[in-house]
Amino acid sequence: SRSTGRRSCPTSSAPSQVDPAIQSMAPSAEAPWVEKYRPQVLSDVVGNEETISKLRAVVAGGNMPNIILSGPPGTGKTTSMLCLAREMLGANYKEAVLEMNASDERGIMVVRDKIKMFAKKKVNLPAGAHKLVILDEADSMTTDAQSALRRTMETYSKVTRFCIICNYVSRLIPPIASRCAKFRFKPLPHASMVQSGPLASSAVPPFEPIRFHARDSVDRVWSPCSKSSM
Repeated sequence: SRSTGRRSCPTSSAPSQVDPAIQSMAPSAEAPWVEKYRPQVLSDVVGNEETISKLRAVVAGGNMPNIILSGPPGTGKTTSMLCLAREMLGANYKEAVLEMNASDERGIMVVRDKIKMFAKKKVNLPAGAHKLVILDEADSMTTDAQSALRRTMETYSKVTRFCIICNYVSRLIPPIASRCAKFRFKPLPHASMVQSGPLASSAVPPFEPIRFHARDSVDRVWSPCSKSSM
């Protein structure tokens, strides 16, 4: 159990058992903490236990439907979907997953060019596996783009699955909403965020330094467990 009161530096613990194929996808040591310590598997995701349990059941079943993940920003929707994709596709993850932020590329030409081309691309996958398109902030897509997306979902349903990530399901057109299994994410309790933050996580090695790059190229190294920089 976690100690309470004064916060101390994290202590190391035995790493969780992670598939080598998933482990090989982990960010580099120089990656920002938000990526470096981002969960790689569903069992590491904090909060929304009921929803995560349902997603783990999808992985266990081995047959993913089209999915809608909805809920407020910062609740783990994208992270959870990336974990699911890693667990289901393993070593094929990089080749078989297209991740896009629909708020940046939300027009119909994106669907016709990028998404459709990926959906029909041939990828050698195990029997029963599918390529995966992950569309973040999909509720910002135009109505025409969503209509084109619905047609692409139908045309390539045998080889490609779609995950629609949004804040509001009501902003999706009904033909898309009706074709997807829906999973709702709720805001995380404050206690979960505090107990699972980077400095409280056993995944962070003790005395990990933070390197600041000053304009004059002089580096200062600060450790979260020390009061002064070196």
